[in-house]
Amino acid sequence: MAQLSDDCFAGADRLMPIDEALAALRARLSPVTAAESVSLARANGRILAADLRAAIDVPPHDNAAVDGYAVYFDDLDPQQPTRLPVTGRAAAGHPLGRRQNRGEAVRIFTGAPMPPGPDTVMMQEDCQADGQDVTVRPGIRRGANRRSRGEDVRAGSTVLRAGQRLRPQDIGIAASIGCPELSVFAALNVACFSTGDEVFEPGTTPPPGGIFDANRHCLAALLARLGCVVTDLGILPDDLAAISDALGTAARRHHVIVTSGGMSSGEEDHVAAAIRDLGHLHFWRLAIKPGRPVAMGQIGDTPIFGLPGNPAAMMVTFLRIARPALLRLAGAAEQAPRALRIAAAFEHRKKPGRHEFVRVALSPGKDGALWAHKFPREGAGILSSLVESEGLVELPENLTQVTPGMMVDYLSFSELLA
Repeated sequence: MAQLSDDCFAGADRLMPIDEALAALRARLSPVTAAESVSLARANGRILAADLRAAIDVPPHDNAAVDGYAVYFDDLDPQQPTRLPVTGRAAAGHPLGRRQNRGEAVRIFTGAPMPPGPDTVMMQEDCQADGQDVTVRPGIRRGANRRSRGEDVRAGSTVLRAGQRLRPQDIGIAASIGCPELSVFAALNVACFSTGDEVFEPGTTPPPGGIFDANRHCLAALLARLGCVVTDLGILPDDLAAISDALGTAARRHHVIVTSGGMSSGEEDHVAAAIRDLGHLHFWRLAIKPGRPVAMGQIGDTPIFGLPGNPAAMMVTFLRIARPALLRLAGAAEQAPRALRIAAAFEHRKKPGRHEFVRVALSPGKDGALWAHKFPREGAGILSSLVESEGLVELPENLTQVTPGMMVDYLSFSELLA
């Protein structure tokens, strides 16, 4: 599996800038799974493995855009109403079956193939039926209300590109060209676990000092949202041997490993040490807030993402570090999240040289435009800050202060979780 070169790209134990870490991942990561064919019903959310080209025109014939009457433009009087005999009928799936003659009108319905000959469709609202004849108003342009063959898709054109994460509209256009199945990358098999002697499964009764494991359940949901097949390895103790054994076993059975907790430099934090012992630790501290202790390493060919134990930091680093890397491993083309420029409704000071993510919600100001309001508590452990926020304001390393009214980069959770 060609996925991640084993050349370490960390520089000693310095705090690595996030853009440097992301660029290094982009340069070294490639898809890890083979292609498989799936039906359209199973393709939504999957990543396309090969370009899809159209073998036919869509629509396959000229057709009516409205209910009305097919006519020759040159038969119409441009100054006054024109009376024509109605000599036939064409409906969707039921073409006229002959060439339409000059000097006659054919009753036609939306989507019906245009009869050979006429070039214009008069809307029924602009016509007056009278027995076997119809009178049409003047003033229509040539070709009005007529949809041309191939105006949506031309035969031979590429309608979907390899690396796209398929959306409902992509499934629809594949169906429109008669494609019953698509070539997609197989889903990533991802192992995830939490670490910590203080962490307990919801539904149990923790002892004094214990907390429920929010991170692993949040992480599994994030991975499933990406289309990964998730193996939940549970909670590991703060024990180097146990963590090393779990990492080694998981690396032999999964495409990727994602962990939560145990990433700081304390005596009870063993994940980074275990990765070093078993393989390579490419980086483990980034110049970001929240989430400085985040690691990228590998055991053999299996990439490992070690995320912080604080839940807000875990989710932020997953969205900005692990998610783009996982998408690349899954075969997705480069798709950086799009930041919107929006006015800040808060003051904020930060250290130079550190990339920060401020949790915000949006509300309209007096000018009607949306403003970003900072969540009042910044702690990396405050998961409610993500529940009650709508996205992140991203502050670059060289910025040291935000003042009300300043334009900042806003990343919506709807964009980051798409």
